[in-house]
Amino acid sequence: MNNQLSNRINSLPVSETLAMAAKARELKEQGKNIISLSLGEPDFNTPDFIKEAAIQAIHDNYSSYSPVDGYLDLKQAICRKFERDNNLEYKPNQVVVSTGAKQSIANVAMVLLNPGDEVLLPAPYWVSYSAIATLAEATYKEIPSTVETDFKITPEQLEAAITPKTKMIFFNSPNNPSGTVYSEAEYRALAAVIEKYPNIYVLSDEIYEHINYGEPLFSFAQIESMYDRTITVNGVAKAFAMTGWRIGYIGAPEWIAKACNKLQGQITSGANSIAQRATIAALDAPVSKIQFMVDEFKKRRDIVLGLLSEIDGIKCNTPGGAFYVFPDVSAYFGKTIKGHKIENAGDFSMFLLEEANVATVTGDAFGAPTCLRISYAASEAQLREAIANIKKAVS
Repeated sequence: MNNQLSNRINSLPVSETLAMAAKARELKEQGKNIISLSLGEPDFNTPDFIKEAAIQAIHDNYSSYSPVDGYLDLKQAICRKFERDNNLEYKPNQVVVSTGAKQSIANVAMVLLNPGDEVLLPAPYWVSYSAIATLAEATYKEIPSTVETDFKITPEQLEAAITPKTKMIFFNSPNNPSGTVYSEAEYRALAAVIEKYPNIYVLSDEIYEHINYGEPLFSFAQIESMYDRTITVNGVAKAFAMTGWRIGYIGAPEWIAKACNKLQGQITSGANSIAQRATIAALDAPVSKIQFMVDEFKKRRDIVLGLLSEIDGIKCNTPGGAFYVFPDVSAYFGKTIKGHKIENAGDFSMFLLEEANVATVTGDAFGAPTCLRISYAASEAQLREAIANIKKAVS
């Protein structure tokens, strides 16, 4: 009955990360011991002080509709967070709270893009960026990078990709899937190109900002010439282990925030009231309260990189943040291993699922067809077992 569905939904791909997670669950139900390294979700519990704030909000009867763009005191907490962590000054009328950062990104795309507009996606990029651009009836263009360049694009590449139709550029640092972190100098060099094109807007997705292993935090909107053309997207899912709480937010020029508020008022209205109250506690807490998670992720990253370096044909950069490694596996293309013909990263990912019992995600989904994403948001024991299984499967 697909011919009865809208072109809009038929043009959308299924999320590869969710599809792989579903396939892994299916095999688990068949009795296979699958180690899932496919989902981008911390394996920690939400810290107790945040849970206590949510429980208090229930007792305080925060059970009515919230304002479409979020409670004022939450938006004030977000403004304090932007000033403290990002050296950015936003007022509450520049902030919109949404049901997760994914909705924040979709809101921005829907209010800024027209049919035929073009979005530039430095690759690799999060899987939903291209789908959201498509949903907004825009086109998207990938700007490729490789493991050798630490998955970063150059100003020259950016300049070459811009056309008269270019309306938006999506940046994501620390990056999902590569863990790459852009430095201030690198962002300023890219901004020097964008400054020449006054009709281009930047969406800066900073959801992984606190899961960062050394490069100082730098927000794109800190570049003075870009502040009025940048939408800063963030949320509490990753750093605070609050993926299921579904709270994201933007800091943006007031006219863009107002448009997002208008759109959201017709789609979902305000985000979950209890989760909003909990988010105030999360954002007002010192960042040191979540440092234990960051330290653990860094330890796991180093273990995973060390173990992967022992496997011939797997080539990694050293991710500066987030909780993924994104190895290039193209050395296996064109080979047949244990009866599996490997032509691309999708084949290799499926081979690992079936032969090593390890779920990963193909790099095709992220605009990087020679790579695959491994999440190390899993226990050290699981990671060691998974990579031992991979080593055995390819040997």
